[in-house]
Amino acid sequence: MDDLVKAKDYLKELKKRSKESHVYHKYQLEGLEIADILGDRKHKALYIKLAKELGGEKLLQIAKTIREDEKIEKKGAYFMWELKNLGLLNKIKKSNKNKNRSLKKKQKNAN
Repeated sequence: MDDLVKAKDYLKELKKRSKESHVYHKYQLEGLEIADILGDRKHKALYIKLAKELGGEKLLQIAKTIREDEKIEKKGAYFMWELKNLGLLNKIKKSNKNKNRSLKKKQKNAN
């Protein structure tokens, strides 16, 4: 019975820890701020990646202007649409393609 109580306490502790954020870099904090501004914590990893790749200051400004418009229901979707229209998402796709190409070259040379 004592083991069951310990297991339940351990699970409670894990749930508590999972809700806490561990921020080690500036872009992580900026990504979390964007998620909070847009009310979209579900996609926080996406916003962290965007902040890392594109720079958080610019994205924070866009998110704040979107937050002010009360007509927008899906702020996260509108934010992504806005990034697409500004051509910012193209920069990420190009950089990822270049990374993939360099990885393939390294793998070829290793063989």
